[in-house]
Amino acid sequence: MVHKTKEPKSAQSLIVDTLIEKSGMKQKVYENTLETFNIIKSVLHELAIELNAGIKSSNKKLRLEYRDRGKFEAELRIAGDILVFSMHTNVFKFDRDHNAWKLPYVKENSLNAYCGTINVYNFLTDSFKYNRIDDLGYLIGRLFVNRENHYFVEGKRQMGFLYNNFGQATINKEDVKQIIETSILYTLEFDLLVPPYDIIKIATVAQMNTKIDSSKMQTGKRLGFKFNSDDVLEEK
Repeated sequence: MVHKTKEPKSAQSLIVDTLIEKSGMKQKVYENTLETFNIIKSVLHELAIELNAGIKSSNKKLRLEYRDRGKFEAELRIAGDILVFSMHTNVFKFDRDHNAWKLPYVKENSLNAYCGTINVYNFLTDSFKYNRIDDLGYLIGRLFVNRENHYFVEGKRQMGFLYNNFGQATINKEDVKQIIETSILYTLEFDLLVPPYDIIKIATVAQMNTKIDSSKMQTGKRLGFKFNSDDVLEEK
């Protein structure tokens, strides 16, 4: 009996198969990430109401304010701080040096390494109030969601969850609430520091004129200090 050698797929067949597989996967990742982002918006709104009810002060500056900034962005104002939640519309694959590749879940199927990303930034309220466009904001965490709705959070110190949960934890409303509450606590503990004298000892006329006009001299919580990568929690 003569066995026929399997014909190799043509380039066009490979293109079609890859498009079907990857495009379908990326669409699912996008849908899951958008659904998660809508949960984030809902939880932010609910948390603002709940926390405001617990604030016994009549000082309006202490009250939290939720603002929907469009399909892919939302913010929570917390006294002198703003948390901005921003969903990226593209799907990303972890680079080969990322710890996620150490997990059997990712090793067994590389499609699990494709994720949507929701970034969490911390800005000063005054940066927006006075339109200080040169002020600094910091990425304090980012949430990754894949095609199977598995997720993990990568971030600064207490914002980081261990990577080994990836492939086991499925995102839900309670998890989202925990992530947001942790973000709020981190923000409240992340203080504005006095910049080193040498950083600001010289100012241009333009800077002073700008400052006089609308208080736009560059400000950030760690102005003049390096926000070290060792602040990121990594699996040991």
